[in-house]
Amino acid sequence: MNDLRAEALHIFQAGVAAADPFAAVTTHLNDVPNPALIIAVGKAARLMAKAALARFGGVRCIVVTNYENAADLDGAEVFAAGHPVPDVNGAAAAQAVIAALQGATGPVLALISGGGSALLPAPAGLISLADKAAVNALLLAAGLDIAAMNLVRQQLSDLKGGGFLRHAAPQPVTALILSDVIGDDLAAIASGPTVGPIGTPEDAISALKGAGLWGDVPAVVRAHLEAAKPAPVLPEACNILVGSNAKSVAAMAAVAMGGHVIPDPIVGDVADAAQRICDDARIGTTVWGGETTVVLQGSGRGGRNQELALRIAVEAARRGWTDWTCLQGGSDGRDGPTDASGGLVDQGTLGRITGLDGLLANNDSYTALAESGDLLITGATGTNVADLGVMIRRG
Repeated sequence: MNDLRAEALHIFQAGVAAADPFAAVTTHLNDVPNPALIIAVGKAARLMAKAALARFGGVRCIVVTNYENAADLDGAEVFAAGHPVPDVNGAAAAQAVIAALQGATGPVLALISGGGSALLPAPAGLISLADKAAVNALLLAAGLDIAAMNLVRQQLSDLKGGGFLRHAAPQPVTALILSDVIGDDLAAIASGPTVGPIGTPEDAISALKGAGLWGDVPAVVRAHLEAAKPAPVLPEACNILVGSNAKSVAAMAAVAMGGHVIPDPIVGDVADAAQRICDDARIGTTVWGGETTVVLQGSGRGGRNQELALRIAVEAARRGWTDWTCLQGGSDGRDGPTDASGGLVDQGTLGRITGLDGLLANNDSYTALAESGDLLITGATGTNVADLGVMIRRG
């Protein structure tokens, strides 16, 4: 690995470290009343729970996390579940969580991180897990942003959009939240289990129609949304934000020693995002955070970070840049249904790829970056605060 690539990786790792779940939770435990029950959900659930158990040992604790981050934890019941597509293990975990909440005898501590929406599926009404999985796959393939996806998911769930609070009542709930949502809207993180819903059933219908998906979702889902009533008034939780994408970007900037920060999050379609990043990148080091989207038009493998890295390489070549390195990666260590977390590209990347146009058209960024030797593979990080990027440019 050359010096620029090693430096980019070092800066990225500083951003991931700033979102360390154990430290984030430990810092805020003085704000938490002694709980009778701890529920940890999301990609960072295990480390968040470990921190809470270090303070509140002997309390019942349920952890629900993705397969890559799942491991035994002393004092906790650990459930491993599917992400990004919900599965039967997640459904079983959701029922265990609901039962524990309904039986709680005192304050509840919720530890919430990104990924919790897919990991804890509790279909509402007559909707099945297969129906929810079908809707989730449609939302992902359509390239909807996280807020729109969560708007729909909340209306199909018994736990999302404040359902957690409904089952815990009358016990009070304190939630420590590690945000993977740009802008840190608490109602959108893990689809807001301890926050009221983003919208109404009618809003969810409008979102699906606006995306051209209404006719594709299962009939039982359409019937549920058309018959559903707005959620009743919910008890309030004490929700505390303990980590975020913005905090990780600030940590990267500090390590870069005066590096330029792109001020607004990088969101939207990857092609537009690549152009914006290159517009803002300066000679020296530039860092950013965000979460882009990809409209799937092919059947290839990859994820938004891999495709964004590849498109940045294309845009940099178009501009005639000759000495640069760019890292674009997911803070959780996994990008799409692959073992990569993103891409680490430079001025030589495109020359190492055969048939680039066809690979991009097929959304096959994984194959392209594997051929060029530019896949970023970090393994699961145990945290999740969306995506982080670093550009080091000398010419």
